[in-house]
Amino acid sequence: MKIELYHKSTKFCVDLSRGMDISIPLKNGSSGPKCFYAPDFRIEPVIAGDFVGSVDQGSPVNFKNIMVNPHGNGTHTECAGHITSEQIFINDSLKEYHFLAKLITVKPISNIDGDEIIALESIKELCNDLDDIKALIVRTTPNDESKKQRDYSGTNPPYFSSDAITYINESAIIHLITDLPSIDREEDGGALAGHKLYWGYPDFHDKRKTITEMVYIADEISDGLYFCNMQIASIESDASPSKIVLYDLENVTE
Repeated sequence: MKIELYHKSTKFCVDLSRGMDISIPLKNGSSGPKCFYAPDFRIEPVIAGDFVGSVDQGSPVNFKNIMVNPHGNGTHTECAGHITSEQIFINDSLKEYHFLAKLITVKPISNIDGDEIIALESIKELCNDLDDIKALIVRTTPNDESKKQRDYSGTNPPYFSSDAITYINESAIIHLITDLPSIDREEDGGALAGHKLYWGYPDFHDKRKTITEMVYIADEISDGLYFCNMQIASIESDASPSKIVLYDLENVTE
C-alpha cells in the first residue's frame, strides 16, 4: 500500500510495505538492553497445579507470563505521568500515531564535569528547520550494534543538556526519540531536569508530549525527514514498551 501526503506544499509518496523498525526486540534470557538496574526481561509459563503453560512441557498451548519493566527494558515510550503523582497515562497522552519525524546524528561532547552530553550547539546546527515536524529522533555516536543488548546500569551514559531540551521545546516538538537510556543523567539526585523541562513540570501544558528511549537506528538509515509510526500497548501506565517504524518519503513531481 502507498499513501501520498503534503509537507510545506511538497507532495510525498510513502510505501507502507517498506517500514524500518527502530525499536529493539526484547529476548527472553538476554541481559539487555536495559538500564537503571532493572530486572532482566523474562517470559515464563504459567504454572497452576499440574498445568504448565508450555507446549515444550506437554501443554496443548503456550500460556505464559511476560515480566517487563517499561522504563528499564528496551525501547519504551513515556508520558508526563513518569514524574508526577497525577494520573497521566501514555494510553491517553498518545492519540496520534503517524507524523513527520526528523532524524539527526549527534556526537556527545564532554562537559566541565567530564560527563558526555548532547549539547545545544550539536542539536541546533542540525535542526534549523523543524516547522510542522512533530518528532525529533536523535541518534548518538558511536553507533555499534552493542546498543541492542547493552546493560547501561552504572555506566553514566550520555544525556541531554538543559539548554538542548529548552531549544527542542521552543521548536514545538511533541515526540522526542533517542537511542539513549534516558534524556537525564543516570545519577542526578532525583533532579530529572531534562524530563521536567521537556514536560513543563509542574504545570504540564501539553500532555500529548512523549519521550521514547533506547531505540536503535542502523547506520544504513540516513539522517533526514521520515514518515513515522509510533505504536504502544493499550495500558493505563506512565510508560509502555513501544515500536517505532520509519518510512522513506519519496518526492512526487506533479
